[in-house]
Amino acid sequence: MKTPTSSTSSNANHDSHSHNTNSSHSSLKKEPSMSSVRRTSQPPLFHNGAPSSSQERNDPDYSSPSLPFSPYSPPNLLSSRFNHDSESDPDDEDEDDEEEEDSDRTENDILSKPPGRPKVLNKRPTYDHKHDRCKQVVYLEEEDIELIFTGYRYIKSRLYIYYLACFLSAGIIFLLGRWLPQRFISFVARECEMSKAECVVVKNEWGQMATEFIFTKYYGGPIDSVFSPDQLERAQDDDVSFEDTVATGILHDMRYFDYQYIRFIYNPMVQQFMQNSKWKDPDWSSIGNCERGIGRETHQERTMVFGQNLIDVQEKTVGQLLVQEVLHPFYIFQVFSMALWFADDYYYYAACIFVISTVSVVTELVETKKTMRRMRHMSRFTCNTKVFRSGRWRYIGSEELVPGDVFEITDSELAVFPCDAVLLTGDCIVNESMLTGESVPVSKIPVTDRALQQMDLSLSNIPAELARHFLFSGTKIVRARPGSLKSTTTTQDDEGDSQLKGLAMVVRVGFNTTKGTLIRSMLFPKPNNFQFYRDSFRFIGILAIIACGGFLISTINFVRMGVPFKSMIVKALDLITIVVPPALPATMSIGTSFAIARLKRSDIFCISPTRVNIGGKINCMCFDKTGTLTEDGLDVLGVQCGDSESGKFGEMLNSVDDMQKAPKTLLERCMPLLFAMTTCHSVKSLNGELIGDPLDLKMFEFTQWILEEGGLGARTATVTESVSNGKSAMGGIVSTVVRPPGGKQFDLDDVIAGHVARETNESANFLELGIIRCFEFVSSLRRMSVIVKRLHSPGMDIYVKGAPEVMTDICAKDSLPLDYQEKLSYYTHHGYRVIACAYKAMPTLNFVRAQRVKRDQIESDLIFLGFIVFENKLKPTTAPIVATLGNARIRQVMCTGDNVLTAISVSRECGLINKTREVYIPRFVSGDSMTENSEIAWDNTDDNRMSLDPVTLKPSTNWTEDSNNGPEFPRYSHLMNDHVLAVTGEVFRWMVDYAPASTLNRMLVKGQIFARMSPDEKHELVEHLQAIGYCVGFCGDGANDCGALKAADVGISLSEAEASVAAPFTSKSNDIGCVVKVIQEGRAALVTSFSCFKYMALYSIIQFTTVSFLYAFASNLGDFQFLYIDLILILPIAVVMGRTEAYPLLNPKRPTANLVSKKVLTSLIGQIMIQSLFQAALFLIIRHQPWYTPPVYDSEEKNIECFENTALFLLSCFQYLLVAIVFSVGPPFRKPMVTNRPFVVITAALVLLSAIMVLFPTRWLSEVMQLVKIPFSFRAFILVMAGVNFALSLFCESFLFPIFARWIGEWLSERQQKKLSRYQAPSAVDSTTVDITRQQPQGYGSHAVTDQDALQQAMAQPVNKKKKASVKIYKIVEDEMNAP
Repeated sequence: MKTPTSSTSSNANHDSHSHNTNSSHSSLKKEPSMSSVRRTSQPPLFHNGAPSSSQERNDPDYSSPSLPFSPYSPPNLLSSRFNHDSESDPDDEDEDDEEEEDSDRTENDILSKPPGRPKVLNKRPTYDHKHDRCKQVVYLEEEDIELIFTGYRYIKSRLYIYYLACFLSAGIIFLLGRWLPQRFISFVARECEMSKAECVVVKNEWGQMATEFIFTKYYGGPIDSVFSPDQLERAQDDDVSFEDTVATGILHDMRYFDYQYIRFIYNPMVQQFMQNSKWKDPDWSSIGNCERGIGRETHQERTMVFGQNLIDVQEKTVGQLLVQEVLHPFYIFQVFSMALWFADDYYYYAACIFVISTVSVVTELVETKKTMRRMRHMSRFTCNTKVFRSGRWRYIGSEELVPGDVFEITDSELAVFPCDAVLLTGDCIVNESMLTGESVPVSKIPVTDRALQQMDLSLSNIPAELARHFLFSGTKIVRARPGSLKSTTTTQDDEGDSQLKGLAMVVRVGFNTTKGTLIRSMLFPKPNNFQFYRDSFRFIGILAIIACGGFLISTINFVRMGVPFKSMIVKALDLITIVVPPALPATMSIGTSFAIARLKRSDIFCISPTRVNIGGKINCMCFDKTGTLTEDGLDVLGVQCGDSESGKFGEMLNSVDDMQKAPKTLLERCMPLLFAMTTCHSVKSLNGELIGDPLDLKMFEFTQWILEEGGLGARTATVTESVSNGKSAMGGIVSTVVRPPGGKQFDLDDVIAGHVARETNESANFLELGIIRCFEFVSSLRRMSVIVKRLHSPGMDIYVKGAPEVMTDICAKDSLPLDYQEKLSYYTHHGYRVIACAYKAMPTLNFVRAQRVKRDQIESDLIFLGFIVFENKLKPTTAPIVATLGNARIRQVMCTGDNVLTAISVSRECGLINKTREVYIPRFVSGDSMTENSEIAWDNTDDNRMSLDPVTLKPSTNWTEDSNNGPEFPRYSHLMNDHVLAVTGEVFRWMVDYAPASTLNRMLVKGQIFARMSPDEKHELVEHLQAIGYCVGFCGDGANDCGALKAADVGISLSEAEASVAAPFTSKSNDIGCVVKVIQEGRAALVTSFSCFKYMALYSIIQFTTVSFLYAFASNLGDFQFLYIDLILILPIAVVMGRTEAYPLLNPKRPTANLVSKKVLTSLIGQIMIQSLFQAALFLIIRHQPWYTPPVYDSEEKNIECFENTALFLLSCFQYLLVAIVFSVGPPFRKPMVTNRPFVVITAALVLLSAIMVLFPTRWLSEVMQLVKIPFSFRAFILVMAGVNFALSLFCESFLFPIFARWIGEWLSERQQKKLSRYQAPSAVDSTTVDITRQQPQGYGSHAVTDQDALQQAMAQPVNKKKKASVKIYKIVEDEMNAP
C-alpha cells in the first residue's frame, strides 16, 4: 500500500511493543574503584538494541536499558497461556452483545486453575532443575509475572558463519536475526549451565525475549551479605557440585545481570540467579543494632551489590533511536516499497512518501527524546542527606545511600525521602499521594523490635502493620519531629551538636524501592493482550496471504503476456505493498489517543493507554463505600451511652452541651466517652490546621476541644510522675495534649467521683489529657486504642474505639447494655455508621510500663461506654450514576470495610440493590473462618423464616408452616431466586479457603455486598470475579484499595494526584461520575478502533481490486493517482475519523472486542464484495461502449492511460469516501457522525472535489492525473453508479448485514447446542445427587456434588488450547441460579 502515514506505523508499533524482545546492556552504576569488573566473552556484534560502538561495548559502566525505548521485536503475544483462535463459537458472539467475548480471558485461562479460585500468587518453577541446570523459572511478585532464564554460551565458529551470511545477504540475515531473536540465539549459541553461561535469555509469560550479558566482578565478601537466608537454603536432594563458596561462605566473584533495572545475582549455593531486592540484614533485629549504622567497608560492599541509590532511566542517543526506527519491520517494509516504486518509475510518488516519512520519523524521534527526558527528570532524584556512618555524622549525596545507612529525617534540607526506610526514632507526617492516590497525610511512628524482626522485604505490598513505620521513597515530608530518647547517634555530631534527632534506616535503594517499582511499571507495562489487537495481527496475516495469491496470479498473467522479467517482478511485488497496510497500527491507536485527550479534559488521567479500550468491555463494577459512594467526612449524628439505672442505652445526645447536661445515670459513662472521642484518633496538628482521617476529624470537631502538639517535651514540665531511676519523666512522651476550649469550660472534677485534683493552685479545675501511647488501627483487629494520662492525676486510662462487632469480645459482659444488638441493628439498618468506644482505668500504670505493655493486655476487660453514630450521607451524584450503570446492565458490587447492615442500607438508598429484592446475610452456626468444617446459615434480613440452601444458595423449600400466622403465602420460584447476598469478610475468607468451587462461584455471582473486607480480601475478590469471566472495574479512594485497583482490569482512583501507582486511571473529581466517563470513552475508543481497522482494510482491498483489474492488460494506476488517493483522500479521513466523541448515554449493549465475530466479518466481507462487484461491473460496462478502444500493450511504456484506468480510478475515489461514511458508526457508542465537524467538512469537500474531477476535469487536471477523455454521459453514469454504490453499502450495513449475522448466529447456535448435548446426561444424573444432599442437614463442610460441578468437570477435560472460550463460568452460574 502506498501511504504517507506508513512511517508512523512503526512508531505506533514501537509504542505498543516498546518493551518486547530487545536485549541490551545491563544497567550498571558506578562502582568503587577497588572493584574489578569484567565481562564474559561475547560476540562483537549485538542484537536487539545492544550498543554497537566499541566504547559502549567495552565500558562496563555503560547502561542501556532494553526497555522502554527498545527496537522492534515481533509481536509474539500469542503464547500458549493467552492463545486465542480466530475461530469463534456462536455463543461467544452476540447480536445484542450479551454473549460475546466479555473480557480478555479465555476458557484456557479460567480452567488452568481451579474454577473460582484466584490466580496463584506464589508461582513455582515448572522445570526440574535437578536435571536441567540450563533453565530457571523466576517469579517477580512485584510485577506478578513469571520469567524463564536460559543460560547460553556462544559458539565462535557459528558466529563467524553468521557474520559472513550477514555480509553476503546485504544485511537481510542481520534483520531476520534481529526480528527473530530465538532463532538467532539458537544458531550462534548453545544452552549451558548457569554457572558457565555468558549470557542469559529472559523470556516472559507472553513470549517476549531479551538477551542479557553476564558481568563478573570481584566481591570477596560473605555470601549472606548478598543473599537472604531463605535464598541460601538448598533442597536436600539437590545435587550441587562442591564449590569453595559452599565450604567457606565467601563469595569471591559476583556474577550478575540487570533485567529491566532488576539485578539478578548468581547464587553458587543453589546454582541460580536470584534477586537481591529481598535482602535483609540479620542484624536488623533490634533498634539498638540499627542505630549504629554501618562502616566504610560495609558501604563499599553494599554499593557493589545494590548499586547506587538512583532511579536513573537511561536515555538512548539520537543515533540509537534512529537505527531503532529504521530497522523496524514496518519501516523496512516502507523502504522496500519505496525501492519498488522507484524501480517502477513512480518517482514523484516515491519522493513525496520519502519526504513525508522522513519528517514523520524525525518528529517521532524528537517526541521520543522529549518523553525520555521527561521520564528521566520525573524519576531521577538526588539530595544531600545527613548520614551516621563510621561513628560520625556527615552529609553525603543521597545516591550514596545503601541498605543499613542511618540518616536524619529532621534535617531541614530533607523534603522528600530518597529511599525506602523504616522510622527508628521520632515521628513524621508524610504525603503518600504519589503511591496511593490518597491526599490525606499519613502519620508514621517509630518501628518496634518485633516489627523489625517480622519485616519481610520480599512481599510486593508492605503490610499495614509495617506500613505505619515505613517511609516510602518519593513521598513528601509534611512534618518530622525528633525522637524522645537519646541514642548513641545523637552524641557525635560533626559540629558538636548533641540535640535529639529523628532517625530512619535505609532498607531498599534505587529501583528496588516502591517508587522504583512505580517507574518500572510505567517503563515496562504488561503487554496489551486485548483480543482486538491479537485478531488484527491475524487479519494482517490474512491480507498478506491475499497479497501472495495476487502475486502468483499476476505473475502468471504477465508471463502469458510476455512482460519483461524485471517489470513483471516489480509489478507483482507492488501488489504486496498495496494489500498489506503498514499504517494500520498507527491508525488503530488514533481513537485511543482522542479518548485519552477527552478524559484529561475531564480531569481523568491515564497512565496506561491500553486500558482505555478494555474500559469499554467492563461488565462488573466494584465500588468502595466510604469516600466513594458516600461523603468522605461523615457528620456525627450523636452519641448514645449506657444508662446505669436501666441497663439499656440512654437517649441520644446530639452535642457536647447535651453530654454536659446529661442525667447522672449517664454521666459516669458519658464523660469517659467524651475523653475517648478527644484522644482515640489519628488527628494531627500542622501549622494550626487539623489533618488526619476524615472520620476522626469529624469526631474530634464534634467535641469542640483543642489539640496541641507542642513538639519535643512541651508538656513534660507539668508531669510530676517519677520513674525508678529518679530522673524526671522521659522527654517527649506527652507530645500531644487535648483540652476543652477556654480551659475552664467544664468543671469535670466536681461531677466525676474519685477524680479530685491533687493541687490547689489556680489550675485546679483545668483539664488536660496527654496521649502517652497509641496503638494504631489494624484492619484485622478493626480497632485502635490509646493510653492517656490525665495531667495532675495519678495512673492512666485506656480508651478503645472500633467496630461494634469486636467490642463485645473485649468488653466485660455486664457493662454491655441489654439492647446492644437491637440498637446496633437499628442504626445499621437505617444506614448509619456506628463506632463503639470502651475504656479501662489503670491507676498503677506509669510511663515505663506504658511503653512496654502489650496491646492485648490493655484491650481486655474493658468497660463499654457507648456508640458514636455517624450519618453516612450519599454523594449527590451516586444514585444517578448507579442508576445509569444499572440501566446499562453493568453489575455493581459494593466492597467495603464497614458493617454489613450499614452497607445494605446505603446500597438500597443509592439504588445499588432494589428495595424489593431479598437480601441474605451469612452467619456461622458452628465453627469460624479458620475451621474447615464450619457450618454457615444464610438469613433473610427482613423475614427470619426465609433462608438459603447452604450449597445451592437458593431459597430453601423446606419451610415449616406456622399455623398461628395463617396459611403460608404463595411462593413463586422466579421471584424467590431474585435475591442477593451480603457477604461478610470472615465468611468470604472461609468460602475461599474451604467451600466447594461451585458454591464459591454462586456466592461470587449473587454477592452484591461484601462488607468488613480487608484490603487483601478486596484484592482477592477482584481476582475471583476475573477468574469466573467478568471484566472487572474497581473504583476507590486509593488508600486501602491499592491492591484491588491494580488487580482490576480497569482501576479508577479518586485522588487529587494526576498519577499514582494505585490505578491506571486517576480522577480529580471526588464522585463516581468518572466511572461512566471511562466506560463511555472506552466504548467509543473500541468502536473507533474497529471502524479505522475496517476502513484501512477496505482501502487496501479496493486499491488491490483496482490494480488487479488493470494488471489484466499490464496497466496500473498513475503516479499522481496514487498520490491523490493516499495524500488527499485517505490521510485526512483516517485522522479525523477517530474524533467522534462518545455517546452521552450508556447502552445495555457492549461493543464487541472480537474482530472475527459474525457481525464484523459479515460487514467486512459484505462491503468487500459490494465494492469489488461495482468495480467489476464498471470494468465490463465500459468495455461494451461503442466509443471504447482496447488498450495496446507497449513493453517500453507504463500503459497507464486507458479507459479502464480512468473509469476505475474515478469510481474508486468515491468508494474510499463512502466506506469511511458507512463505517463511521454513531449511536449507541458514539455521537452521530454529523457531530464530528472536521470529518463532515473534509468528507464533503473531498466528495465535491472528486465529483468535479469526474464531471468537469480541466485539461491540466486530466494531464496530471493521466485521465483519458470520456463522454460526459458516461461520466455522469459513473457519478450515478457511485451514488447507487453508497446507497447499497449504507443499506446493507444498517439493515441487511445484521440480519445475515443473526441468521448465521442462529445456525451456529444450533450446532453448538448439538455439541453440548453430550453434557446433559451427566448433568441429569448429578441433579439427583443434589436432591439427596438437600435432604441432609449439613453445611459447607460436605462437598456435595451439583450440576455445576459436573459441568465444570466436563469443561475441565483437555481442551484445544487454540480454541477460544465458548463458555463463561459466571453465565453458567447465572442461568443455574435463575432457573426455577
